[in-house]
Amino acid sequence: MKAQTWRAKIKKSCEDAGTYQPFFDPIIDSLSVILENRDKAYEQYEKTGANPVIKYTNKGGNTNPAKNPLLVVWDDLNASALTYWRELGLTPSGLKKLNEDALKPKKRSALAEALAEFG
Repeated sequence: MKAQTWRAKIKKSCEDAGTYQPFFDPIIDSLSVILENRDKAYEQYEKTGANPVIKYTNKGGNTNPAKNPLLVVWDDLNASALTYWRELGLTPSGLKKLNEDALKPKKRSALAEALAEFG
């Protein structure tokens, strides 16, 4: 997905969570680019056979199994993205830090409490 599409989705998610502030825009832009790059790395990983382990030949000519570098990059970008999501309040712990009231159950009004006693 392109960074612009990610940007719109992230901004909407922040708005839905009640955490969006205009000064978050540079953070949202950075996260959008990270996610676009993550998607590109995964597409390339799939195009090359989606093998988590590849054969690597070192300078000495020995061939050994190694983690697929594309999968490593994808995982690193995912970890970076998680940090940004948390800072934007798009994880439960991040939301709690930014908007603790969003996770609390809604309290009933005094009128609702009184009516509940009669019903």
